[in-house]
Amino acid sequence: MALPAIRRDLGGGLSLQEWIVDGYLLTLGSLILVGGSLGDLFGGKRIFELGVISFGITSVLCAFAPDGPALIVGRGLQGVAGALLTPSALATITSTFSGEERGAAIGTWTAWTGISFVIGPLLGGWLISVATWRSIFLINVPFVIVTVILIQMALGGTVRAEQTTRVDFVGAALGVVGLGAPVFALIEAPSRGFGDPLIVTMLAAGVVLLGAFVAWERRAAAPMLPLRLFSRRNFTFANVETLTVYAGLSTLTFFLVLFLQQLAGYSALRSGLATLPITVVMFFLSGRVGRLSMRLGPRLFMGTGPLVCAVGLLALLRLSPGFDYWTELLPPLVVFAIGLSLIVAPLTSTVLADAGEADAGIASGVNNAVSRIAGLVGIAVVGAAVAGGSNTLDLHGFRIAMTITAGLVAVGGLTGFVGIRNHR
Repeated sequence: MALPAIRRDLGGGLSLQEWIVDGYLLTLGSLILVGGSLGDLFGGKRIFELGVISFGITSVLCAFAPDGPALIVGRGLQGVAGALLTPSALATITSTFSGEERGAAIGTWTAWTGISFVIGPLLGGWLISVATWRSIFLINVPFVIVTVILIQMALGGTVRAEQTTRVDFVGAALGVVGLGAPVFALIEAPSRGFGDPLIVTMLAAGVVLLGAFVAWERRAAAPMLPLRLFSRRNFTFANVETLTVYAGLSTLTFFLVLFLQQLAGYSALRSGLATLPITVVMFFLSGRVGRLSMRLGPRLFMGTGPLVCAVGLLALLRLSPGFDYWTELLPPLVVFAIGLSLIVAPLTSTVLADAGEADAGIASGVNNAVSRIAGLVGIAVVGAAVAGGSNTLDLHGFRIAMTITAGLVAVGGLTGFVGIRNHR
């Protein structure tokens, strides 16, 4: 929600706006499995607390960034902090609940996760309307302080794994650079051209380094990404669906906000209010869908949900500046929210169920990493298709973005129908 305001203050075009989002997603997605390993090694409470405190410090760095590059660096460091505090949540739910109650609990958790994609822009829009974009980072500080106090009061001692636990630093480095190189190429290509030597080099380096990452994970004694998990059918197909659906969710929120503010003339606060129905629908439906999917099986929900999302996204192609919110934007958003509510809880439950309790922690970490990387790659790829040589978003570019986004989530639905199996 703050991207147009940041652009006005710090300069830069669409590429700067993409980097502000992708700088965070790059380090978060690449290091989230390392964060899980550190929690196993040093104790979940200690690493979670370190992550929360680090998130507060990096938020201050972002708030006082003097220019675009400094803000991108701050966002990257913020992603590192996020990678420390994220991984243990789903594993805790899995060990605490069972049966339909686990489905409901996961549904509630995923609802709030999805809601954060929307409620964040709403709060940010209000802050920008009364203060400045820098306040959206400073507002994190009081929440960090409260969270640290609650950690001290509510959580028990640290839980350690066996002393043989290791941290896969080599895999982490290969993952960060292997993802970062092609993302850099995709974001910068519209302004430099895909034939530019730097762009070609970065794309080639990404292919080589990601290949090296897979090779290393196959032979590492303690890999951060245990490839053996992908021998399980539902786990593999659920993560493929995660990749396409969350790429679509990220590109929707990114480009819709830019459209509303830069083309339709909405304020930051009004843009946040415009997307609020997604939050409301998910809040009421996700827990109920979680229970139903545990009873009926996930395949129907994981196949149907993304296709419903795609219908809502295609309806956004009719939008143009001066549209009527109640008849042209609200109905597609409600349809999209219904589809998303059908997906999130069954998808997460399927990942954890197929992995089993022994691998629940690493399975949730893998799925979290995939969802973040999906947003990273989705914004970079769609941004490259949209920007052309102008490095700005226009109406034609927005419609291209929504078409690609609808295609991404539709592929997720087909993946669910073809790949997911209901266990007895």
